[in-house]
Amino acid sequence: MIRIMRYLSGHIPAAFIIILFMIIQAFCEIALPTYTSNIVDVGIQQQGIENAAPVKIRESSFDDLSRFMTDDEIAEFKTDYDLVSEDISEQGGDSERVYVINTNGKENAEQISKILSAPMAMSMNPTLSSDMAENSQMESMVSQTAVEYVRVEYEALGIDIDGMQIDYLKKTGGMMLLFSVIMMLAAIMNSFLASRVGSSIGRDLRARIFKKVLSFSGSEIDKFSTASLITRCTNDIQQIQMVCIMLLRMVLYAPIIGIAGVIMVSRTNTGMTWIIIIAVIAIICLVSGLMRLALPKFKIMQTLIDRLNLISREILTGIPVIRAFNRQAEEEKRFDGANRDLMRTQLFTNRVMTLMMPAMMMIMNGVSILIIWQGSKSVDMGSLQVGDMIAFITYTMLIVMAFLVLTMISIMLPRAGVAAARIDEVLNTEVNINDPETPLDENINSFDGEIRFENVSFKYPGAEENVLENVSFTAKAHRTTAVIGSTGSGKSTIVNLIPRFYDVTEGRITIDGIDIRDISQHKLREAIGLIPQKGILFSGTIESNLKFADNSISDELMREAAETAQAVEFIESREERYESSVSQNGSNVSGGQRQRLAIARAIAKRPAVYLFDDSFSALDYKTDAKLRKALSESVYKATNIIVAQRISTIMHADQIIVLDEGRVVGAGTHEELLRSCSEYREIADSQLSEAELEGGAQ
Repeated sequence: MIRIMRYLSGHIPAAFIIILFMIIQAFCEIALPTYTSNIVDVGIQQQGIENAAPVKIRESSFDDLSRFMTDDEIAEFKTDYDLVSEDISEQGGDSERVYVINTNGKENAEQISKILSAPMAMSMNPTLSSDMAENSQMESMVSQTAVEYVRVEYEALGIDIDGMQIDYLKKTGGMMLLFSVIMMLAAIMNSFLASRVGSSIGRDLRARIFKKVLSFSGSEIDKFSTASLITRCTNDIQQIQMVCIMLLRMVLYAPIIGIAGVIMVSRTNTGMTWIIIIAVIAIICLVSGLMRLALPKFKIMQTLIDRLNLISREILTGIPVIRAFNRQAEEEKRFDGANRDLMRTQLFTNRVMTLMMPAMMMIMNGVSILIIWQGSKSVDMGSLQVGDMIAFITYTMLIVMAFLVLTMISIMLPRAGVAAARIDEVLNTEVNINDPETPLDENINSFDGEIRFENVSFKYPGAEENVLENVSFTAKAHRTTAVIGSTGSGKSTIVNLIPRFYDVTEGRITIDGIDIRDISQHKLREAIGLIPQKGILFSGTIESNLKFADNSISDELMREAAETAQAVEFIESREERYESSVSQNGSNVSGGQRQRLAIARAIAKRPAVYLFDDSFSALDYKTDAKLRKALSESVYKATNIIVAQRISTIMHADQIIVLDEGRVVGAGTHEELLRSCSEYREIADSQLSEAELEGGAQ
């Protein structure tokens, strides 16, 4: 809950506005049952006569009532009424003096009603004593009897009671309609603002996670896994967003309406408050039981979603391999297993939660029955009116619904809490690779490009053994340095260490004599053009991919880069040429074309250092040779570090570094290594012909 409120803390002004609209909505909703009660009791039963304070009353009738009134009450009555002569006969012959309520009387109508109710009731029912009339339990019956007295008096005065009733119903109905419209508008504004705040929270969290993940090194990515990060950025944030919306729309509204409902119920004096207490206790017991069953499953569900995403991602990216090895059935079983585990957990939680609504309806209907059963006795005794009982039922339902909303959100909060914890785990993860407090960027205008490894050792996070052990070599500026070795010897690791995707465990790497850890990552990577082993392209166009480093790259430079990378031929063969679309991951181009576009993208950047991580593996020998020749002519001003499996790709390098199990076992030119390095000779024997070997060894 604390985490959720922290996310909402950035939207306090909107929350205050929402609360203001909630108060308006609650006021209208609380007022409606009272108007409903008035329509039933006053508009229908009392024919529009609101109380025992008549608009007019005959002098003779008042004289009769004054027998049951004190002198002070008589004096107060005469202050609120003016005695006038008025023709009251149907033929227009006779006249009688009539008391007409004045302005002061209209303001004191309730006080007048209290004064006249008992006398009117005793006048209508001679068996009713003054003690009985003043009994609080007889208040409702006395009030109804007094209203009946007023109705009879109005008939005697010739007042149109039917018209009075219609006017009252129109006035009360109009007020109900007005309150309903205001309540609807307030609810719409609440929903709009809450949805806006919830969406903003989701947007901000996604942006923060995305920015954080972009700062992750390889070790942090490996810690969470790509599938889990996707789940956290989508499903987990959706959980938080939904709960934030509910908090603003319902949870803040529930206490307001609940407290207001309790206040209104306490004013009814129906003696049925115990029913509300029973209903609240039943709801708490119900929800507590359901929570104990469902909460553990909510915590498991997010992990199962992670696993399903992981398997789905593996299967979708590995479809060609799966088909090639006829593993469709096995992979379907693996996916089905993860899918069914998630389904069973969701079914369990959904079934548990499904029980809530029928159980709640049973409680609410049971409460209504109890109120009607108990209230009907009071109605029969005359101590409660039908409209008051209807209002009590409505207020009770509002109170019960308020508790229901609070208990429902208490079920949703733990799941959102799990999601928030997973998101905070990403946001609070300390990044291993950081910029120095005072980077040396300002002292560097440009790099010459000399890369030096000084006694570098490295092991991946969590690994027990080093991948690289005491590696030292220098890649001279404006020269080509190649790295070769058997699979797992650490070739790609060297490429990943130079742009600081990982930091060395021991030793240091320098560029132009400066430790790369003393330079900001932006400055360092700005000087590096990386061509990864897997040519990754982004959805868009060929142009957008070639200008990926900087949109300001000129078209001429882009075409030169494509020409150097031997990509012009297939680009020009397309109808839209550089505007041709590229699918995600470059799935609509071949592996060789993808590699050439990746090489062209790096060349267009014009960096000081090129890192080729086995970037020629998908090229045929002819294209490989042409591309290497073009590169030697085009990028001679840069430092080239090439990792390769094929000796033919690197045999003309200025320096070749031979790795074996993470150690440098040889360094020199192709000819020197054939004579001095047995590991290099073994690789050469497996790839080159006798003539090529003899030519290289001479």
